Amino acid sequence: MQFFKYGKTEIEYLKKKDRKLACVIDRIGIIERKVTPDLFTALISSIVGQQISRKAAATVWNRLCELLGEEITPEAIAGVSDECIKECGMSHRKASYIRGCADAVLNGSLNIAELESLPDEEVIKKLTTLHGVGIWTAEMLMMFSMQRQDIVSWDDLALKRGICRLYNHKNLTKEQFMRYKKRYSPYGSVASLYLWEISR
Repeated sequence: MQFFKYGKTEIEYLKKKDRKLACVIDRIGIIERKVTPDLFTALISSIVGQQISRKAAATVWNRLCELLGEEITPEAIAGVSDECIKECGMSHRKASYIRGCADAVLNGSLNIAELESLPDEEVIKKLTTLHGVGIWTAEMLMMFSMQRQDIVSWDDLALKRGICRLYNHKNLTKEQFMRYKKRYSPYGSVASLYLWEISR
């Protein structure tokens, strides 16, 4: 099992930049957040988990892994019918999203290997061409698969809740959010880990 990589450099930078966040970091310590290094596996997993509980997502995911022989690849998905994918516990729409992702990789319209070398905005642009993948999903893939260091998602409600709690805001404007995001940069992803903890 792999976890999101960060350490002394990122922690010291954030603590220097933000006194309130520094107190939270000292109180919580290092956060071990699991990552899925294979981007295609992470992509399919994110679609499986959309709009269902973690427990339900884990059940559906295990069934899909059994169906595909433990390895989630575009080729494995191409080898089974949409009906078989649906029988793992998914809607017709989700099954078609999964098929679409596999097709995009196989026909070359999505080059997974190329994404590693692209800047964040370009990665978002490429991933959101896929049906079932919005900006938030793309950002979470960049963070929890590609381990990009500067992801603070405006579309993440828990993250915004964490910011409101930390800085005593009743509501958060986009302008305020962007100010915090800029303050945390270039280690926004690490700040996000702590903001999620606060939001709980």
